Amino acid sequence: MFVLEYKLRGKKSQFLAIDEAIRTVQFVRNKCLRFWEDSKGIGQKDIYKHVTALRKEFSFVKDLNSTACQQACERTWTAILKFYTNCKNNVPGKKGYPKYSKRTRSVEFKKSGWKLNRDTKRITFTDGKNIGELKLIGSRDLYYFQEWQIQRVRIVRRADGYFVQLMLKLDPRDITPQLEPTKKCVAIDVGLKYFYCDSNGQTVECPKYYRKSEKRLNKLNRRKSRKFRKGQKQSHNYIKARKKYAKRHLKVSRQREELAKEKALRLIQSNDLVAYEDLKVKNLVRNKKLAKSINDAAWSQLRKWIEYFGLKYGRLTVAVPPHYTTSDCPSCGKRVKKSLSTRSHVCDCGIPVLDRDYAASLNILKKATIGHIGSWSNEILDLNAWGDSTSILTRERPAVERRVASPRAFRVGSNACKGKLSQ
Repeated sequence: MFVLEYKLRGKKSQFLAIDEAIRTVQFVRNKCLRFWEDSKGIGQKDIYKHVTALRKEFSFVKDLNSTACQQACERTWTAILKFYTNCKNNVPGKKGYPKYSKRTRSVEFKKSGWKLNRDTKRITFTDGKNIGELKLIGSRDLYYFQEWQIQRVRIVRRADGYFVQLMLKLDPRDITPQLEPTKKCVAIDVGLKYFYCDSNGQTVECPKYYRKSEKRLNKLNRRKSRKFRKGQKQSHNYIKARKKYAKRHLKVSRQREELAKEKALRLIQSNDLVAYEDLKVKNLVRNKKLAKSINDAAWSQLRKWIEYFGLKYGRLTVAVPPHYTTSDCPSCGKRVKKSLSTRSHVCDCGIPVLDRDYAASLNILKKATIGHIGSWSNEILDLNAWGDSTSILTRERPAVERRVASPRAFRVGSNACKGKLSQ
């Protein structure tokens, strides 16, 4: 699925109609969840029937397009199914019991309820909410795809306005020219001191966008809190203060996203293979002392964009287990334990003193290439759509099972990497 996003320009009455549609979606979703809680042994078809009953009972639900109501039902069933799956698999900790939605920000249409005018770059919503015709603001041309390829249309409300997303049935590889082999491979080690350090010795400084904006965010939050009235209808000044606070947070999140996108694209364009650690960031942020810094570093976003661009440009991305990548010696393999304050790697095998992040990137590259070079194949790249799993997760295997069968580009790349390790 390929997503195009445009900002919407319209009248205030149209945006109020969008807000009403979003509230209706939230109402339908919560009603479906309540129906599931009050009934036993019901399935997805029963919830769909309940949505039909809601459309007959409430006129404002009937005004919303039927496919948007179905999508609200699908959101509920997805949460329920995930809860059932976690219970069945005995996932440790909380099982993710479905919760009532309080801050829904989007409404999604399928094949009906909207009409796109590609000549004037406008979109018209034709359901009973009277949203009407809206102008699309964006640089992407609407003529490079067929209209039948649009599977769904989603309206998203953010702090700085309203956006529409066109979800296309399109493979990114079909519209992107494949790159020539570079005969290079690289591994990256993400951290808090550096955004990442690669196996070539190059580092990217961590910008710490949230840390730099924290003082301003706290000031805006205090302004918002002073205007809050508990148990009363909030004033217009409070709403303005809340919007300013939300816009600042949105700016920080977009800065992190753009940095991850830029660096991931450069890595993919410059190398045939990119290796990184398969980190469980959700577990790492449980550390109360490091949670804020880890979230500000945006490791998950970097991995997401590396995998996306790897699929788009036909590059190989490999996720390796993170065990002992920091403590193992990249030359002799001896395990040298280090504390977080120790920023260098020293081993008695004679290897020069290395930065701990650089040594870790060499270990990541070693895990990704030794015994797994032959995984470059059409079977890996022939994926239905980006989003399921575009990276290869390497596993520890016995030495007798390791085979090397790779294209010449990867033989050259792996030899260059081995030469670097022996220096």
